[in-house]
Amino acid sequence: MERNASRIGLLLLVMTALLMVGFSKPGDTRKATWIWQAERIEDEPEKLIDFAKKNHINVMYLHVDRTVPEAAYRRFLRQAGQAGIEVHGLAGHPLWALREYRDRIMKLVDWVSAYNQSSAAAERFKGIHLDVEPYVLPEWEVDPQPVLRSWTENMEHVIDAVKGRGSLEISVDMPVWFDNIMVPNTQSTSLPEWIISRFDHVTLMAYRQQLDGGNGIIELVQNEMEIADRFGKSIFIGVNTKPMTETHTTFYDAGIQAMDAALKQMSERLEHHASFTGIAIHDYQYWNRMLERDGDAGGLPDPKPDPEPLPKPDPDPGQISVPMPPPMERNSTVVGTYVWRAELAINQPDDIIAFAKEQGINYLYVRLDLQQPFDAYRSFVKKAHDAGIEMHAMGGHPAWALTENRQRIMKLVDYVKRYNQAVAPEERFYGIHLDVEPYVLPEWSSSRDDVVAQWRDNMNVFVQSVKADSKLEISVDLAVWLDRTFLPDKPELSISEWMIGRMDHVTLMAFRNMAEGSNGIVAVVKQEMQMADRLGKRIVVAVEMKESFEGEHISFYDKGAEEMIKQLDKLPEMLAEHSSYTGFMIHAYDYWKEAKP
Repeated sequence: MERNASRIGLLLLVMTALLMVGFSKPGDTRKATWIWQAERIEDEPEKLIDFAKKNHINVMYLHVDRTVPEAAYRRFLRQAGQAGIEVHGLAGHPLWALREYRDRIMKLVDWVSAYNQSSAAAERFKGIHLDVEPYVLPEWEVDPQPVLRSWTENMEHVIDAVKGRGSLEISVDMPVWFDNIMVPNTQSTSLPEWIISRFDHVTLMAYRQQLDGGNGIIELVQNEMEIADRFGKSIFIGVNTKPMTETHTTFYDAGIQAMDAALKQMSERLEHHASFTGIAIHDYQYWNRMLERDGDAGGLPDPKPDPEPLPKPDPDPGQISVPMPPPMERNSTVVGTYVWRAELAINQPDDIIAFAKEQGINYLYVRLDLQQPFDAYRSFVKKAHDAGIEMHAMGGHPAWALTENRQRIMKLVDYVKRYNQAVAPEERFYGIHLDVEPYVLPEWSSSRDDVVAQWRDNMNVFVQSVKADSKLEISVDLAVWLDRTFLPDKPELSISEWMIGRMDHVTLMAFRNMAEGSNGIVAVVKQEMQMADRLGKRIVVAVEMKESFEGEHISFYDKGAEEMIKQLDKLPEMLAEHSSYTGFMIHAYDYWKEAKP
C-alpha cells in the first residue's frame, strides 16, 4: 500500500512539473539576450527589434536605467510585444549581495512596479532579472560565508517583495560552479537547489566554448538541470560572446557559425529535460559585433552608410537663422546641475524649479527626449528663464564618439535648432551640452588612436553645425585625466587642450570629494584651468553625488550635501588666479535631491 502511494505521489509530482514547465521541443526553444545599454531603446529601437526578429529572440533582459525616459521604455516594450518579445527589467551589482545595499535592489523593484502600474498592459515588463555576482567581491575571498548569508537573505527579501507586487516574474543569473556550496545554516541544501527552487527561472552562465568533456557545457549544467526538473522550474543556458582573455569561456574567437552549430546541438541534447527552456546569449552588443565581423546572413544589420562628411562653413557666417533667448541676468558664477532623466523635465518641472530656487541653482543641463513634441518642454524652459536659470539642452553616449553614430549628434542639434525657431523667446535653450565618454568603449583599449580621431572629427561636426547658423553655446563634459591623451596626428596636443579650444566652455568631471590635497578637486583641474586661461575659455567644475564603487574619494554620496557645499565654497578662493573658473555643476539633480544632509 505504501509502495502504491509512493508511486502515485511520484506520478503527481511528474505531472505537476510537466504542467508547470511544459514539454520542451526544438521548435519551442526560447532565445534570450541581455541588453545592458538601455539608451539603445531611445536611439535605435527599430534596430534592436529587427535584430531580435532576424535572430529569433523572444526574451530580452533589458537594463533598467533611470536616466532613460519612461516614455522610451513604453514605446520600446510596446514594439517588442508586437514582435512577440517579452522584456524583463535587468539590473544588478556584486554589492547588492550585502545587507547594507538591499535598498538598491528594492529601488529597482519599486521602479519597475510603479512603471508597470502607470503603463498600459502592452507596455509592461514581464519580470525582473537580477545579475548579482557576489563572488567577485573581496569579502568573498576572505570568507564567503557572511556574503552568502547576506546574499540569500537579500534574495529572499526581494523575491517576497516581487511576489507581493502582482504578476511580475523574478529571475536571476547563476554560474555553473555553485554545486558544492551549501546554503548557510543548512547541511543539506546546496546553493543551486536554493536558488532554482525560489526563482521563476534561472539563467545559467555556462560560459564555455566546448559542449563535451568535464569542463564542457553539457557536463557543467547537468546537476542544475536535474534540480530544476525536480522542482518544476525553468532553465536558460547562457553562453558568452564577449572577447575574453580565457578564450575557452567565449564563442568570440570561434565565430558565429561555430556558436550556432554548438547551440543547435546543445538544444537537441538537453531537450529531454523538462526544465530546459532555451538559450541566452551574452550580450547583444558583442553578439552583434560577431555577426558584423563574421558576415552571417541571418543576423547582419543593414550596411552602414558612408561617413558623413564634415560640413562646410556657411557661406555667410553672419547670417543667423536660429533665434536665441533674451540675455539672462544671473549671478556670474555658475551653480548648476544635470537633469539626466528626461521624463522629469516633462512630468516634474515644478519640482525641479523649486529645488533650483532652494539651492540657488542658475544653470541646468537637461537631457531631451527627441521623440517628444516641442510643447513638452516650452513651459519648463520658460519657468526656468523666469527664475533666472539658464537652460542648456543635453545629450550624449560613449558611442557618439564614433563616426557611425555621428547622426545621433546631428539629430540633437537639429531638434534644438528647430525648437528655438518654433517657440517664444523665453522658451528657448541657451546652448547644447554633450556628455560623450568614449574611454568606456571596448575599442578604447584596442584602438585608442582611431577612437580619438573619430571623436575629434565628430566634435568638429558638432561645433561647425551649431555655429553655422546660430549663437547657441556649445559645451562638453571632459574627464580630468584626458590631458595625458594626445591627438594621433598632433602628438603635442592633448585631447583636453583641443576640446577646451573648440568649445565655448568645458565642464570638467573633477569627481573628488575634497577641495584640497594632492588628489583634491583643485589639484586635478589645475592643468585644464591653465589651458583655458591661455585660450581665453571658460571652465565649469563638476562633482559627483551619485554613489560610487570606484573609491571613497570619488563621490560626496557618503559625506552628504552640507559637506559638498562646504568644499565647493572653497573653490572661488583656491582658484582665484584662474580667469577661466566659471562655477560648478553637481551630478546630478536626482542624486542631489535625495542626498544625505
